[in-house]
Amino acid sequence: MNRPEVASSDRWRWLSGGRQRRQEEVILMLLCALSIPSILPFGVYRMLQGSWASAFVDMALVIGMLVVIVHVWRTGRYHAASLLVTIFYSTGMLVTVYLRGVALVYWVYPTMIAAYFVLRPAMALTINSAALAGLVGILVTRLEVVNLMTVVVTIGLVNLFAYIFAYRTGLQNKELHTAVELDFLTGIGNRRALERKLADHAQERRPHLESSLLLLDLDHFKDVNDQYGHAAGDKVLIRLAELMRRHTRSSDRLFRYGGEEFAILASGAGLSAAARLAEGLRAAVAASTLLEGHPITISIGVTHMDKERTPADWLAQADKMLYAAKQGGRNAVRVAEQETV
Repeated sequence: MNRPEVASSDRWRWLSGGRQRRQEEVILMLLCALSIPSILPFGVYRMLQGSWASAFVDMALVIGMLVVIVHVWRTGRYHAASLLVTIFYSTGMLVTVYLRGVALVYWVYPTMIAAYFVLRPAMALTINSAALAGLVGILVTRLEVVNLMTVVVTIGLVNLFAYIFAYRTGLQNKELHTAVELDFLTGIGNRRALERKLADHAQERRPHLESSLLLLDLDHFKDVNDQYGHAAGDKVLIRLAELMRRHTRSSDRLFRYGGEEFAILASGAGLSAAARLAEGLRAAVAASTLLEGHPITISIGVTHMDKERTPADWLAQADKMLYAAKQGGRNAVRVAEQETV
């Protein structure tokens, strides 16, 4: 049983040896890349004019953006980089207004809106509110009260609208994400969800508990469809998913990989624990009545998800073990040796 390479539509492939990148990485790098040509000409112009302080701020921003691009490109770590870019960008904006005067207040608007593209709405709003407070401190002696209030209200409204839009978009994306990653029949995760979870696990750089992958397949399921019809077959799949929920841990993630094939991502379970989980599930299915008058069994392949291998390797190894269980007479569990690659 050959499996295609794992690919997730939630990742963007970039020209870096084929490594899949998150959309957040790409957005952050694009934001920095677009900022450079927007700021650099002003920095060069101010250097030619002898405005060294302003030129230093502009060139520092440009260099900072370049450093972030290289860092994210090489490491894929974007969380801290996004926060630092926003703080650095906001600070540069405040210093520019302080040095160049009220005329450059219009840089506040794109700076604050950009924060909502790379940070969570609440964090972006917090940083922008702090920046607005700093801006008031700079302008309070330079503007009349009415003009200062106009600036504060317009900036505040821009932030409020941007926050509402970002928050609402995030909720809609989350709902859509959830909907497209659920199997329509059983209500557990579908293949897309499995591939995303495997990719997340492979790209996770923090220390984590060892985990295992189980692939299971209903034995002789074609006979069920042929003898009892596809409606009966669907009922068996639904009942199997319900049984899997009852005989797995709350930390385990269940997926319908395709047809009558299912997968379990056993987080925090080494091979021995995963093998016990698989054997318990196999026995539970054999002892259950998923279809009246027709015994149903499953075969399971188990592999360890070590970080030396890729999601495609994990799937291939689990599939190999599943095939061995089938070849060994079905209604069986086969576990890959941990050192097998």
